Amino acid sequence: MNQHSNQSWKTSKSNSIDLKRFITEESPEFRRHILEAFNFPDMIEDYLIELEIRNYSHNTIKTYRSIINNFYKFLQGEEELNSEQLVLRTFKRYIRYLKREKNVSQNYIYLVTVVVKKFFEFVGLDILQEVKAPKRTKSLPKSLNEDEVKNLINALDDYESVDNTSKYSESLRLRNKLILALLYSSGLRVSELVPLKTDSLDINERTVRIRGKGEKDRIVLFDQNTKVLMEEYLEKRSFNSEYLFTNRSGNHLTPRYVQMMIKDYARIAGIKKKVTPHILRHSFATHLLKNGVDIRAIQQLLGHSNLSTTQIYTSVDMQTLKNVYDRAKLV
Repeated sequence: MNQHSNQSWKTSKSNSIDLKRFITEESPEFRRHILEAFNFPDMIEDYLIELEIRNYSHNTIKTYRSIINNFYKFLQGEEELNSEQLVLRTFKRYIRYLKREKNVSQNYIYLVTVVVKKFFEFVGLDILQEVKAPKRTKSLPKSLNEDEVKNLINALDDYESVDNTSKYSESLRLRNKLILALLYSSGLRVSELVPLKTDSLDINERTVRIRGKGEKDRIVLFDQNTKVLMEEYLEKRSFNSEYLFTNRSGNHLTPRYVQMMIKDYARIAGIKKKVTPHILRHSFATHLLKNGVDIRAIQQLLGHSNLSTTQIYTSVDMQTLKNVYDRAKLV
């Protein structure tokens, strides 16, 4: 018997709950709503704990929690959910609701379908077996060109602050410039950058030890210009902290702060494109590929488990493709 069941929904030999048997073996007056028969909050918590044990990233678990909780809230608004067919139909209505009312992307629909199916499978309710995840759309990630990256990193070099309490005081400018340079030259995720500690750096070797997605460790590189910035920053910062980048309270920065800072710098640099930490990561990979770096080396630097993921992130722009094509001199 499923540990979250109140013994009205029968268990099949495969240890999953057979809702059809519940319908045929129980009298109609004893049929109960699925949320009365099962403790969904406990099932959700058990599933998320399992994901944590399996070393899913914090951001992934946060996303899964949101998706499952949103579907749970939708179920709470349904009056009759006492059969497998009714639950299945409700899930399909939920997908339609997301498309029509919430106007979410096709990729989000795919994610909702996969996550909810995995959740039901984990708790032994094979209700959504017949549901197939829709195809994902494959849009190429945007990137900056080399000049735009330089303009972004150097956006405040000529900025003169009125006093040290200014939003762009010298110490903040130096810290933020290093953040931009490190994100680009190392291809870091913002979630990897904000918790960086000083003892993960080897400045002489120009390397950083990273704990990435799935608690996997890797070593990334940074260039000579970033090394110079880092040495200056560590020499001039007026506090001791285990974290490389901190706020005035001594705590490490949040991803949200870095995202907003980059948006602000892009505006000052006159860049019309949307600029995010992820776009800097993609720009790093794209520029390496354009300069002849092997894609498997890029895969290692980015920390991708599958080469197919790297190939998406490093899509060559059309101009580069034309140049390669023309140099081939086809007969």
